[in-house]
Amino acid sequence: QVQLVESGGGLVQADGSLRLSCAASGRTFSRYAMGWFRQAAGKEREFVASISRSGASTSYADSVKGRFTISRDNAKNTVYLQMNSLKPEDTAVYYCAAATTSTLLSVVVTTNNYDYWGQGTQVTVSS
Repeated sequence: QVQLVESGGGLVQADGSLRLSCAASGRTFSRYAMGWFRQAAGKEREFVASISRSGASTSYADSVKGRFTISRDNAKNTVYLQMNSLKPEDTAVYYCAAATTSTLLSVVVTTNNYDYWGQGTQVTVSS
């Protein structure tokens, strides 16, 4: 069982930056690929970024590529999402998630393949 708690959301102006953090409970954090998803009002949850267990592999949605960076610190049981050049269309509730994977380099981009989810943190970007 893994419990995930996101933090770092808030209100920011367009072109600003935020860094989201997701702290995981337990001592098995390094066994999971991690991901960030987001859900805007009235829309389905969508993939944002994923990072492998080792941190060596990452994947991004086209809409955030070049602006967002996912990273992890296995010693701190934490995954981060650095968001730069934010746009109003980035406004959403952001969720972190953990996926059980057998390899160190696998990233996971599909919602259904994630086993654990956080409660979400709101990010609002004003124009």
